[in-house]
Amino acid sequence: MKKTSALELARTAGRLALDKKGFDIRILNLSKISSICDYFVIASGSADIHVKAIAREIFDGLTKIGHKPSYREGLQDGNWVVLDYIDVVIHVFHEPTRRFYALEKLWGDAPVEELSDGV
Repeated sequence: MKKTSALELARTAGRLALDKKGFDIRILNLSKISSICDYFVIASGSADIHVKAIAREIFDGLTKIGHKPSYREGLQDGNWVVLDYIDVVIHVFHEPTRRFYALEKLWGDAPVEELSDGV
């Protein structure tokens, strides 16, 4: 099996979020500004159950192509789900929680790629 680059993994996660009607999907490139990981994928859902559905879609879709997270948190509550794939960390938020934590502002100097249904 061909090794997936971190950017390909991030974009695949973003497209999987779109498949479940996730919105405001952004990929932050942290590779030059942090040692935490290379990319954050941030997506929003409209309710806790929607957040869980998006996170499950990403988890299942990436598992099918051979990627399992080293860590996952929040699938029970659904307010903020984190899936950590080492080079790529995925955050799926209920929209009010995303606004409160404002990760995009925290990592404001990271280059950002936005995904939408047209991408």
